[in-house]
Amino acid sequence: MKIPPVKGTRDFYPPDMAVHNCIVDGWKKVSLRNGFEEYDGPIFEYLKMFQIKSGDEIVEQLFSLTDRGGRDLALRPEMTPTLARMVNQQINSLPRPIKWFSVPRLFRAERPQKGRLREFFQWNIDIIGEDSVLADAEVIFTTIDYLREVGLSPQDIVVKVSSRKMLKGVMKSIGIPDEKIPPLYALLDKKNKLPFETFEKTLNDLIRDSKMANEVKEFVGCGDIRRIEEKYGHEGACDILELMALLQEMGVADYCVFDPGIVRGLAYYTGIVFEIYDKADELRAICGGGRYDNLLADFGGLAVSATGMGMGDCVLEILLREKGLLEEQLPRLELDYFVAYVDEQVKQNAIRLTMKLRSAGLAANFSYKAAKLGKQLKQASDQNARKCIIIGDEFKDGKLTIKDMATGEQKLVNYDEFLSGLGNGREEK
Repeated sequence: MKIPPVKGTRDFYPPDMAVHNCIVDGWKKVSLRNGFEEYDGPIFEYLKMFQIKSGDEIVEQLFSLTDRGGRDLALRPEMTPTLARMVNQQINSLPRPIKWFSVPRLFRAERPQKGRLREFFQWNIDIIGEDSVLADAEVIFTTIDYLREVGLSPQDIVVKVSSRKMLKGVMKSIGIPDEKIPPLYALLDKKNKLPFETFEKTLNDLIRDSKMANEVKEFVGCGDIRRIEEKYGHEGACDILELMALLQEMGVADYCVFDPGIVRGLAYYTGIVFEIYDKADELRAICGGGRYDNLLADFGGLAVSATGMGMGDCVLEILLREKGLLEEQLPRLELDYFVAYVDEQVKQNAIRLTMKLRSAGLAANFSYKAAKLGKQLKQASDQNARKCIIIGDEFKDGKLTIKDMATGEQKLVNYDEFLSGLGNGREEK
């Protein structure tokens, strides 16, 4: 009986693992050079932690369980609540601003589709304890810094920026009742995923005032932040203008546009929010983030400002493949030496030498069987060996043949001198 993998999960065979490691290593490299420190937390938490402020969409997608002690738990669907809990535990001893990143494995019980699985990895970066727009700008810059490094240009992707603070103020100015604002946020967040007729009908059913509904549509379709500032004059608009100026100074403004339709589905966002899409708009969001100034207090901690971003690996991998940018970034298996031997009589010598090479910090491999020399040389070539050591008849005289796999040149070297050179850090060149 063959048992398939659970729907919405992935098996990582070596080629898949190479892709995964390439993406994760890139995330970590960019995080560190932008001043973020790595952290992690448990793969499951108390269920109530995700019910506090993650929003209905996340709560509906939880993989939950009851343990043998009767405790209600859930596999983590996102990382921010765990981050808030961890920071709250040591808030008085952590130097601020706190700049942390993580690459957790996350789980969401939703319908698998292109770019969205039930199990995935996500890059998270967060800045806690800094309330200036500069922190939001740095989060966006760090995100673009990675995407730019893997070869994505402003012709490939777009960063859409908005503000929950501005949106709330505009909705109140329009006259939207407080109880209608959360479901309106949820509708606006799904706007690009719905046919226009469906969006319009749902909006009219929700607002039930054609003048207000039309003003909401006019606002969402306005890409001019200064026009919104002139009409509504809200503080959030000033934040957007400051953010855009900072992104210009940072050299990434050509990736960014203002889009008032960006809301973010999670309930805890309070200020600037952003999402990144492929320019052709054929895929789900590559990533998203924003400011969540109330979350630590909601989890019983101090009122501390925070901003951050999350990027899943699924959509990113699809986009990199479609753009032909993935293969060139994958590391190849490369050896310093491949040790070949002509017959079984010298096999033990080949094994012993290979282990000495490895013990000296060099990448080395050998053949399990004494195949024909040509076949072993092909193995060396397939494994991208820089040089091939051949243990043949001359070994009885204490000699090795070393073949340069790039030039084809061969030369005899003294075995003991070769080993001595390894021990003294003078590897044969």
